[in-house]
Amino acid sequence: MTSSPLRAVDTPPRDGDDSDSPLSGTNQHRRNPLLGHDGSGWIIVVGIGADGMDGIGERAHRAITSADVVVGSWRQLQLVPDNCQATKKPWPSPLVPHIAELFDSLADRRVVVLASGDPMFFGIGTTLARILGPDAFTVIPAVSSASLACARLGWGLNTTPVVSLLTKPVEILGPLCDDGIPFLVLCRDSHSPADICDYLCSHGLGDARVDLLSDLGSSHETHTVSTARQPEALDAQSNLCIVAVTPTEVGLSRAPGRPDETYANDGQLTKSDIRALTLAALAPHPGEILWDIGGGSGSVSVEWCRLARGAESYVIEHVHERAARITTNSLGYPVTVVHGKAPEALDDLPFPDAVFIGGGLTHPGVVDRAWEALRPGGRFVANAVTVESEQMVLQLQEKWGGSLTRFEVSHHSALGSFHAWRPALPIIRFVTTKPVV
Repeated sequence: MTSSPLRAVDTPPRDGDDSDSPLSGTNQHRRNPLLGHDGSGWIIVVGIGADGMDGIGERAHRAITSADVVVGSWRQLQLVPDNCQATKKPWPSPLVPHIAELFDSLADRRVVVLASGDPMFFGIGTTLARILGPDAFTVIPAVSSASLACARLGWGLNTTPVVSLLTKPVEILGPLCDDGIPFLVLCRDSHSPADICDYLCSHGLGDARVDLLSDLGSSHETHTVSTARQPEALDAQSNLCIVAVTPTEVGLSRAPGRPDETYANDGQLTKSDIRALTLAALAPHPGEILWDIGGGSGSVSVEWCRLARGAESYVIEHVHERAARITTNSLGYPVTVVHGKAPEALDDLPFPDAVFIGGGLTHPGVVDRAWEALRPGGRFVANAVTVESEQMVLQLQEKWGGSLTRFEVSHHSALGSFHAWRPALPIIRFVTTKPVV
């Protein structure tokens, strides 16, 4: 947060520091960056499980009992013993916009933040690192719910995919269901198991095994097993639950070029064969951002996100019906639909690592604006169908270099009582990389 007054400060230990305390000693160079030059106070993020204080170590216990303020959810704050003198402060709502303000107000206090399990595993720790910076706090983790679940199931934690419904829709399960391997789902509340089962049934996985593990690590831990078509047998009651899904079959591959009928469309669709070639040129990497200009059905964006972990896409589409269709097609994927016309709709979007123009190539200002925003080393890909757009990519290749490739695809189909090859319109693909200056 560049506009925030918060900053990291390295200071010597204060007079009277107890080298045995978790709030001092070996961590003296990780002073709370929200504090003044005197370096008073700390932020310690303590992971705590469903078993409360009984399940944490001595260092975490001392951190809590030595704190001036303990921040957490109401449920977590209730786990703090009554003899703890710290002020108990619940998280503000909404949380993220008020985090910097909250810790600014606690700048002269010793602060402990309570987190569920491992704070850096789908937890508050990652949010604090993003907003305050990783040097703003020290983490004392507990065992994550995923670790406990894998221990109960006999699964390898290192080979088990995990997703969270805390901030994501249930449609995020789609790619994992397609992979056909067991996975874990961190639930939002006690309604999540039924939502997961409904989703599995709607995608032909009603026979998938579903394990519900609730209150893991506590004295009232439960483990029930059923199938997706019988969610009532799970008897979900606790909000602290995790679901393990074992699919019964493999779905669509993550390879680019999914069948065209996978996407709702009005004909404005980058066809499967060309889509695969387009994605090969875009070459997504983990965490990268795509601008998909003239999104049509959103198929390129969806497959961009399927190919690389953490990849995101911003789809620009000015036709309202198509923008709504893209939203439906991309449910569960990190695709942001921008309803508007380029280049104006490109303002304020995060800079892209790759740009794909499938429509609007000849619209004034689109190419120049996209090229200007593209990060150095980023890929620029455009598909031309019309004579006018073909002339445009010829000019771009002459100006920026890169490659031009013409694709002509024909499909075998019936012709009366015989068969013939029906050609699709030829596509000219322009690919170039923005120089790194």
